[in-house]
Amino acid sequence: MNKRQRIKKNEDFQKVFRKGKSFANRQFVVYCLKGEQQEAFRIGLSVSKKVGNAVTRVQVKRYIRQAFLELKDEVRKDMDYVIIARTQAATLNFHETKSSLEHVLKVARVLKK
Repeated sequence: MNKRQRIKKNEDFQKVFRKGKSFANRQFVVYCLKGEQQEAFRIGLSVSKKVGNAVTRVQVKRYIRQAFLELKDEVRKDMDYVIIARTQAATLNFHETKSSLEHVLKVARVLKK
């Protein structure tokens, strides 16, 4: 994921939280907001200290980024996504993380499948 595909600024996060719609399952909460004339989707990640220690949090972030890279052709391109990992996300392996994210994105109706 290159830098243009990440949401880093607090004001961008707040805009997605205020104006976007949220969808959730037991492991993740996803906020979706249609972006203004952007050619690629952007994602922001939030993994709190409740999820685990630093190693666990970084691993969860890597799993989410890799799942989005594998789903990049199926996800709507004109959207901003903020993914919040819940505590149950720490117990998942990569394949479980990917399937859980797919489930939430299908509920949000942003997957092309």
